[in-house]
Amino acid sequence: MAKKKNATNRSRTPHSKEFLKFIASDWAENPKPLPLLHEVAPFTKARREKLAKAFAGHVIVVEASLPRIRSNDTDYRYRPSTAFTHLTGWGSQTVPGSVLVIDARKKAPKTTLYLMPTAGKDSDEFFANPAIGEFWVGQRPTLQEIEASLGIKTADIKKLEKDRKSFTKVLTEKSPKLKVFLSEMRFVKDDYEIAEMRKAVAASILGFEDIARNLKRATTVKRGERVIEGAFFARARIEGHDLGYETIAASGANACILHWTKNDGEVIDGDLILVDAGVEVDSLYTADITRTLPINGKFSKEQRFVYEAVLEAADAAFAVAKPGIKFRDVHNAAMKVIAAKVSELGLIPVSSEDALKPDNQHHRRFMVHGTSHHLGIDVHDCAQARREMYQDGILEEGMIFTIEPGLYFHKNDLKVPKNYRGIGVRIEDDVLVTKDGVENLSSALPRDPDALEAWLQKLI
Repeated sequence: MAKKKNATNRSRTPHSKEFLKFIASDWAENPKPLPLLHEVAPFTKARREKLAKAFAGHVIVVEASLPRIRSNDTDYRYRPSTAFTHLTGWGSQTVPGSVLVIDARKKAPKTTLYLMPTAGKDSDEFFANPAIGEFWVGQRPTLQEIEASLGIKTADIKKLEKDRKSFTKVLTEKSPKLKVFLSEMRFVKDDYEIAEMRKAVAASILGFEDIARNLKRATTVKRGERVIEGAFFARARIEGHDLGYETIAASGANACILHWTKNDGEVIDGDLILVDAGVEVDSLYTADITRTLPINGKFSKEQRFVYEAVLEAADAAFAVAKPGIKFRDVHNAAMKVIAAKVSELGLIPVSSEDALKPDNQHHRRFMVHGTSHHLGIDVHDCAQARREMYQDGILEEGMIFTIEPGLYFHKNDLKVPKNYRGIGVRIEDDVLVTKDGVENLSSALPRDPDALEAWLQKLI
């Protein structure tokens, strides 16, 4: 349900009968036709039908979630739960606290979307409630508008409490079996999801162009990484709803810290900067792309060696990715190259072949993360799936995941030659499994070192 109105010592809102009468009067109506059925509606209907069939005899309750408190009476930007979004298609315009109920106890499942309707002008919520009042958050959709757009029967959220009394065999998102099923449902993307992922990737590529244009400016301020972070964030808000996750803008040795999101370091001419970022579009699908850029537009000898090693590993992963192989095979292909490259530099005490044995894994000192993860509404999508369906799962046409090998030579790693210390490189692309291979959705963003340098020279 919507957040309750709390009394605070900041309140100055009048509530006299005279004021209530006055503020409720003389408002022009703004009649408009009901919206057309949204393009997502047929896809979400199919998803709900699949869910209802799998859990026949149950009532499935999926909540959109309430706003999350940032501090005191301020909230983070609202984002509904992943499962709710996947089953309704509502996305960034979701009314907080909404609840989807799928009653699958009878042969024909009945679906209802409960939400808080816009406050009437004869109610003090209209002007006094900062959570839902029109004076505070703008005009909100009517039940009829949401029903017309999403193709789901709607009801006032106040009715849910009464209706709950008749529910039996209730399953919620916290139910282990339902949680797993909802996650595994998202492995294979439908046509709508694929189109939204293309939008997210295209928006993210624009964000990387903005980053390149800001590289010089980033070198002129103390916390230059935040210039890079800010440039991408601005594009995310222009093109979509938000960032898909906190941007990593890791310059110099910070690139070796895998989840560096402080972004308070300097951006120095001659170093590399690793940027891992993705735009979340209004449907809440997100891209996840990484490029490692020479700040002055040119790789040094050592930087290029490391970069080309990572690119070779990525290309090896691309070469094996196709329907029918195990998801983990993508990682294994990249690791063969990583092991060979660190062996070439003399960084491991055994051969690359021996390093790859399960009881050794010496090369993983320089790349401790996995090569791939599924991608969609969540940046790490399908995370509640069973291991046998994820790491040991078989690639199918329509899956979307990342390919993102890396090499990280920490500045204090004494096993690494001095001229390589502090170099961290990751190259990450978003791929769609096709009938006979994969399509690189982010291929418009250069990844070859020569092409990357030429691209930078045009934008820096």
